[in-house]
Amino acid sequence: MSERRPLRPLAVTMQGALTEAWSNRSGFWTQVLSMVVNDVVWIGFWLLFFHQVGTVRGWDSSSILLLFAVLTTAGGITLGFFSNARRVGRLAIDGELDALLTLPVPPLAYLLVRRVDSTNIGDLVFGLVLFAVAGSPTPERIALFAAGVVASTALMTGFLVVVGSLAFFGGRSESGDLGFHAILLLSSYPADIFTGATRTLLYTAVPAAFVATVPSRLISSFDAGRAVALLVAAAVFAFGGWALFTLGLRRYASGSVWTRA
Repeated sequence: MSERRPLRPLAVTMQGALTEAWSNRSGFWTQVLSMVVNDVVWIGFWLLFFHQVGTVRGWDSSSILLLFAVLTTAGGITLGFFSNARRVGRLAIDGELDALLTLPVPPLAYLLVRRVDSTNIGDLVFGLVLFAVAGSPTPERIALFAAGVVASTALMTGFLVVVGSLAFFGGRSESGDLGFHAILLLSSYPADIFTGATRTLLYTAVPAAFVATVPSRLISSFDAGRAVALLVAAAVFAFGGWALFTLGLRRYASGSVWTRA
């Protein structure tokens, strides 16, 4: 019973964040629709590209649609419901984590669920609709899609927390912004089109390949080794984000600012 107690305040916190985001309903839907339009334009670019060239290293229009279904769904969850993951560095540098130090809940978990970004919920909506329309959903593919999205979300959130937590040690928050743009940009391209050092980077330091390329490949053609690699990568970055944030919080210098993070 005692293990469940921290979950209730976290659930209440997320409910409050959702209520806050929903309070301005017209603004909420405007932001959601603007992101959906942005995603449609990006998809349109890729469809035109593959219409002209056919296939590139085994990728065609149908496989790129599946990649974007995974990417936008996982990105929508990470950046929509756990939006503070990309703000860890700035909050640490500005001394705005004071409230975390007094609450009887896991600090990182509270920080992640504290704020909802309604704009990125548009990504989640778009990704689910895209998979339903173009992902040839079957019970097996739906299960693989759901598992891939969960792993991708854990990995992306962990990676953003890792790069953001570097601010605790380096005193600068730019690494969080750089990591955010790097993983989103690189994840939107099939990792198979890269070669050499760049491809190695996508599977290691900036694990963009595991965000969308690997999950979408697993949905199309399941491979146990690839699935294990995805789960290991997600676990490593999720745990690494928690460990580095916890270690950095011990070095945190209060800004004497009481905020809601």
